[in-house]
Amino acid sequence: MLQALHPRQPRRRGAAALLAASLATGALPLAAGAAAATDPGQVDGAAVYEQHCASCHGGAVKKAPEKTMLQLMSARVILAAMEEGIMQPQASALSRGEREAVAEFLSGQDLAAVPAEVAPRCEATAIEPGVVRVGAWGVNNGNQRYFPPSLAGMTASDLDNLELKWAVRFPDAIRARSQPAVAHGNVYLGSQSSGVIALDAKRGCLRWQFPTVAEVRTGIVADPDPETPYLYFGDLVGYVYAIDARNGELLWRDRPDDHPSLTITAAPALHDGALYVSLSSLEVTAAADPGYECCSFRGAVVRYDAHSGERRWKSHTIPEAPAAAGTNAAGTTILAPSGAPVWNTPSIDPARGRLYVGTGENYSSPSEGHSDAIIAMDLADGAIAWVTQVTEGDAWNIACELEEDANCPAEDGPDYDFGAATIIARTGDGDDVVLAGQKSGKVYALDPDGSGALLWERKLGRGGIQGGIHFGMAVAGDAFYVPVSDFYGGPRWPGEARPGMYRLDVASGEIAWFHRHEDRCGERKHCQPGISAPASAIDGAVLAGAMDGVLRAYDADSGDLLWSYDTVRSFDALGGYEGRGGSFGGAAGPVLADGMLYVTSGYGIYEHMPGNVLLAFGPKAPVKAPVKASAKAPVSGAGPGAAAP
Repeated sequence: MLQALHPRQPRRRGAAALLAASLATGALPLAAGAAAATDPGQVDGAAVYEQHCASCHGGAVKKAPEKTMLQLMSARVILAAMEEGIMQPQASALSRGEREAVAEFLSGQDLAAVPAEVAPRCEATAIEPGVVRVGAWGVNNGNQRYFPPSLAGMTASDLDNLELKWAVRFPDAIRARSQPAVAHGNVYLGSQSSGVIALDAKRGCLRWQFPTVAEVRTGIVADPDPETPYLYFGDLVGYVYAIDARNGELLWRDRPDDHPSLTITAAPALHDGALYVSLSSLEVTAAADPGYECCSFRGAVVRYDAHSGERRWKSHTIPEAPAAAGTNAAGTTILAPSGAPVWNTPSIDPARGRLYVGTGENYSSPSEGHSDAIIAMDLADGAIAWVTQVTEGDAWNIACELEEDANCPAEDGPDYDFGAATIIARTGDGDDVVLAGQKSGKVYALDPDGSGALLWERKLGRGGIQGGIHFGMAVAGDAFYVPVSDFYGGPRWPGEARPGMYRLDVASGEIAWFHRHEDRCGERKHCQPGISAPASAIDGAVLAGAMDGVLRAYDADSGDLLWSYDTVRSFDALGGYEGRGGSFGGAAGPVLADGMLYVTSGYGIYEHMPGNVLLAFGPKAPVKAPVKASAKAPVSGAGPGAAAP
């Protein structure tokens, strides 16, 4: 599921285009020959950037952040990307001094400067005892993303009484796409630049910070058992972690596959002491090189013992291992079958002892029957119980966007992954169904007892490489809420865009209402009206943040707008820092707990508005009676921009 090249570009010419693509995607090393300088002060960072980076980051490749976005990042984050992150292969030919010089040139910062804190430190670091709250992903809820009053502490009638209580900004970041979990009186979430952090749920002060190998874009899963206060998540380069919620100490870490392109993008699923982790990859980008043997990765789900970190099984989405299947136009071996990555959190079905995941496209020809499919696996051993493929013949990789397209499969797309997680829901008649939403703009209901037989399907959006239905849906009773992105994908995806929020009936798929989003972006650059991020439901309403930067709540019965908040602005964040909101994207939707609403804003990637904040909303403070003149003046309370106690 490559959310990279939008709109679909005309195929570019020559090796320069391939190099540009590789610089953007992590596919090829730079040509050798860079000077062996070690002191960034002796290296012209601007010249190195122009020689090795500008052709890509100047707009030739859509996946590559523009220079203006790079300039929002810190020198440390840029350097880390080149030395241990996604840009490591490209920067391997540069000396340490050249890498540092480029980082300092782009950021305007001195690498010797002391890094800023995420937020002011709390006076106490211990977690609070009591009821454990959990997030919407990964803990025995079928991925319904419904927050009952007992958890949310609010219903639709309380939305008008919300106000921003505090904001926390992530230093050195241009996106915030890890969904928080609320537990033990804290908010836990990952970040682009600061690892995983624990914030006091009411005040926002920092309790602890845990460093990770790479960006954490997955949601955080908190164990609901107070006897085992563990947190689980994955990072961008494929590591799975368990850490102690009390202090951020590492309990175990594992990389479940040795493929160099492995990545983990979805929150794991926790059930009965087992952790189920979805595996995806960025190998579609490596295929830009005609000399690369495409492709060797197969999607998978891995089961761990949640407490010890011991692997119990790994079940591939494609049972057959890749083998030689011919050669491409450059004479390089083609490997197949490949692909069918899993970008989404498994939904757990304890009654049937199964989990359900959606897969992406094949990476190489020939395409086969496990791509663009819903797959049921047994919880005990990972055996595939059934497969329902909804789009046949979908094989695609980034070479299909280039002039030198030797590795482009004959099928040439359309790249219709299942990015959104499956949902287990129950009809009014008491029948269970598996709901799924695809980047094609279609939603489906499958029969878990009938070997995944299709019960109904509905075309809602135009579809495209970023959806259609992108990162998540919600269910509350018989209401099935489906956000539609319909980000412009070019001539490959013709038709009318229908961005906005739908409510469907779980049992029939009939549309109850559609709240269309008009394009009100105006002069906002990288602004779109659709909804890419997941929805979250409460009694009487459904909430979602859109790519135009506005968080909205819709009436459950009519679809009318109940409440909205525009996050495209500067925020006075805790500690006196400045943060900024932007587009909502990634698998991070609103989280509601104990009368508070938490949401991250900023999606500076794939042509969306950058931002770097976590926003916390709570009930408005009651209006106090005037203080008598003789009374002692009160002490000002902490608010956005004030240091936390």
